[in-house]
Amino acid sequence: MMKLRKTVLCAAAMLAAIGCASAQGVNDKELMESARAVFKPLPTFDDMQKLKKVTPEQIALGQTLFYDPRLSADQVQSCNTCHNLATFGVDNQSFSKGVTGGFGGRNAPSVLNTSLFIAQFWDGRAKDVEEQAGGPMLNPGEMAMPNEAAVETVLRSIPGYKALFDAAFPGKDNVNFKNATAAIGAFERTLLTPTRFDSYLRGDASALTAEEKAGLKKFMDVGCIACHSGVGMGGDQYQKFGLVDGPYWKFTGSKAPDDGRFEVTKSEDDKNVFRTPGLRNVARTYPYFHDGSVWDLEKAVDIMGQAQLGQKMPAADVKSIVTFLNALTGEVPAAARTVPVLPAAGPNTPHIDHHKK
Repeated sequence: MMKLRKTVLCAAAMLAAIGCASAQGVNDKELMESARAVFKPLPTFDDMQKLKKVTPEQIALGQTLFYDPRLSADQVQSCNTCHNLATFGVDNQSFSKGVTGGFGGRNAPSVLNTSLFIAQFWDGRAKDVEEQAGGPMLNPGEMAMPNEAAVETVLRSIPGYKALFDAAFPGKDNVNFKNATAAIGAFERTLLTPTRFDSYLRGDASALTAEEKAGLKKFMDVGCIACHSGVGMGGDQYQKFGLVDGPYWKFTGSKAPDDGRFEVTKSEDDKNVFRTPGLRNVARTYPYFHDGSVWDLEKAVDIMGQAQLGQKMPAADVKSIVTFLNALTGEVPAAARTVPVLPAAGPNTPHIDHHKK
């Protein structure tokens, strides 16, 4: 892990040097060629099907489950509560409130485009969106269901779910936790948000404004691409927060330092290490960082320059980069933002009488 971070730091320095050497008069063609060597356009859903096939029935079931608050202990919170698709897959809070009234210790990341990432959660403890889907349901600080069996009891008590599970996962005893998380993962694999930048990467030079192109060039020149590249603009590696200048909390004002991936691996090299966030829709997924400590995107970029690249960028450069980052805002699929009609409760469906609380 330490070797990887040193390699990234060296790459950042090299890229910055190349950028300085070529800073004068780079034309549109050269910029596009450079960008296409570093970034990749967002795949279509059909492209994604080649990597992991999901069916329309699985997606429909997953969307229903994503919006169903009965999968939480208080029957009030759903997946969409903290990952609101109307606000780009986040709740725009530093920390999300759980069913017990307390707040989590990390910022809820967006669910948009995350199926493209190397792993899920800030510490990478889930390998994919299917595994991630079960985590919040069973987390005592989030949806707080006591165990998988409790989730299955709720699902099996709702008559309408049987037909949905039969269509999505034909077979015996198919209304189960594993299939539920697989379905939510299938739905999340549809949450792709193409942008004008993707059109640019596919060859449309007019898709970005002159100001956005200048920001793109600055983003590349200063070395941001050492951690934020590829199809997700990040999300494909782990990195120490405070790589060059730390600890990170001297910039963010965090009151409770977070050991990050160390909590998963117990390796000293992984202290303060997090999965790098993808930057797609970053202008709409504030507040920033794993602790939701920074609300202003310009401030976040400035902190990254100091903590990760060891440079205090001029304000004009920060503004230019943010102009480019705004071009990474896409559109959440309208179908995904449509709340489905949830199947009606059955006579044995557990319920909470909040009047007695």
